[in-house]
Amino acid sequence: MAKLHFRSYTTNQMVLFPQRIDENIAENDPVRIVSSIVDHLDMSSVNKLYNGMGRCPYHPRMMLKVIIYAYMNNIYSCRRIEQLLLRDIHFIWLAGYEKPDFITINRFRNRLKDEINNIFTQLVLVLADKGFVSLDVEYVDGTKIESKANKYTFVWRKTVERNRARLIEKVKALLAQVDDCIAQDNARQDETLEVTPSLLAEISDKVNASLSDPQLDKEEKKKRRKIAKELKERSGKLGEYDRHLENLGDRNSYSKTDKDATFMHLKEDAMNEGLTKPGYNLQIATENQFITNFALFPNPTDTLTYIPFMESFRERYGHFASTEVADSGYGSEENYEFMELNGTAAYVKYNRFHIEHRPQYVPDPFRSENFYYNKEEDYCVCPMGQHMARTGTSHKASASGYVSNRTTYTAQNCEGCPLRCLCFDASGDRRVIDRNHKLEAYRQKASELLTSEEGLRHRGKRCIEPEAVFGQIKYNMAYRRFRHIGVDKVKMDFAFFAIAFNIKKMVAKMTKGGIFSYLRAYLTHITPYKLFIRLFFVEKQKLVVHPHKNVQRVFFIYIGSFDTPSLSDQYISLNQKTQILHDSHTQADSKHIEYFLLSCLCYDENDHKSNNLFGYKQ
Repeated sequence: MAKLHFRSYTTNQMVLFPQRIDENIAENDPVRIVSSIVDHLDMSSVNKLYNGMGRCPYHPRMMLKVIIYAYMNNIYSCRRIEQLLLRDIHFIWLAGYEKPDFITINRFRNRLKDEINNIFTQLVLVLADKGFVSLDVEYVDGTKIESKANKYTFVWRKTVERNRARLIEKVKALLAQVDDCIAQDNARQDETLEVTPSLLAEISDKVNASLSDPQLDKEEKKKRRKIAKELKERSGKLGEYDRHLENLGDRNSYSKTDKDATFMHLKEDAMNEGLTKPGYNLQIATENQFITNFALFPNPTDTLTYIPFMESFRERYGHFASTEVADSGYGSEENYEFMELNGTAAYVKYNRFHIEHRPQYVPDPFRSENFYYNKEEDYCVCPMGQHMARTGTSHKASASGYVSNRTTYTAQNCEGCPLRCLCFDASGDRRVIDRNHKLEAYRQKASELLTSEEGLRHRGKRCIEPEAVFGQIKYNMAYRRFRHIGVDKVKMDFAFFAIAFNIKKMVAKMTKGGIFSYLRAYLTHITPYKLFIRLFFVEKQKLVVHPHKNVQRVFFIYIGSFDTPSLSDQYISLNQKTQILHDSHTQADSKHIEYFLLSCLCYDENDHKSNNLFGYKQ
């Protein structure tokens, strides 16, 4: 029997890692892309947050890389990141053997709460420059995400207003029992005098001061002492109600734990209609399933969030999107008018769009909006042919202050009409209808856009844009609940998440057979490559197909020569001879061809030094 020999095994060896730790990290690993992207970001605004005093801080680029990569891997805990900086080779390589603790990581994350939004914008602009997004179209949708606040610490506006009114009545009854001189000076002299906590405290002090009067008997002193105590207590309670109303602002509720969170109906599962919990209304805009914009609102409804959200897009990129695609929750007159004034194509549904476009749909002739309207003479015609004259105009203001005008039309006489029972059942002898002609015109225009060829394309794509992103956020990346208190910190946390999400999506697009389409998308934006596009995409020259890991990868263009040692030398002017590889058995290594295509995708013709943006090596 042969003698057994095993490899040497020593737990306490002196050399734990190789001389270069990145030797154990794949060349196309996402961690390299994260590192390279962050290295090319402008961090000047972040550097201004440090004062240069005391101990040298950790490098902000290193800290940013570590946090983004952690978020890409569904790791949101600073304590967990601290552990991985000691165990995981990817984190160790990103940190350069640095070991910041969880307090330092959390402090850095909070320090960037005002600057991380700018970093997110930079990343989206990089994606636009590389052809992943165009920033010309927005697929908008919203979802409600639960806050970290305690769900039992709720404050409701109606309850506060009702209890405050009751307290005011009790206070007035107390003031009526106070000594006549005090009561006249503070309550009876002016019936419209506003009852405030400071006023009650002042009256309480006066009542306590009057106790020193020797003419008062024991019973009167006891009575006044009791009144002063009650005034003091109710002064504090009134101040509490006033603080509640101040925190509420325009909202109907908020949480005592997180004063910026509003109680909303959150969808739990398919069998539950939803629970009322503190949360935020998260609005996102996507393109090719990349997050291009985001904002948080306390409004439970989406209608009032649309205009501020579009304004945030313009503040971020300097222009409005030329095309807006959204569901019926955004189809209001105010939103349609705003998009029209800013030259935006509104592929936005309204509340009855799907009902009106069903194959079996038959318009109800008795609905007011289906009555024939004569624009020239300004009258409506009922189903019986009776003219309904204009009798007035009503105005209705929305929660945002927008005023919509509705015109009232009244029939001459509906007595004896055979269709009266079908037309209306209200009291009175005449049918009265209200028409919003402006909104009807906007809906007609939106219907034409949505039913056009371009509209059908956008409608089919909308359901796989923000809806798919929300699914990936909540289920694939387990981001179902915010982990910070306060709207500023919540925005900061989601900005980190959005950056990580976009980088993760970019890696997936590039590695899972998607390099072909995104190389094409990028090249269509670059003028020097028009010859490239014409030769390959228009004339449909023969392709070179190379199988790699059960994925058919297309290596199609060979420009110049691969004999040069570095990728930077592979950027040869297209004015030179361009070849199409006809032979699948080319001597050029397929791996080099892949790296060349990736570098073309990342190449910036204005900066030849950044030709290897994503860190791919030959």
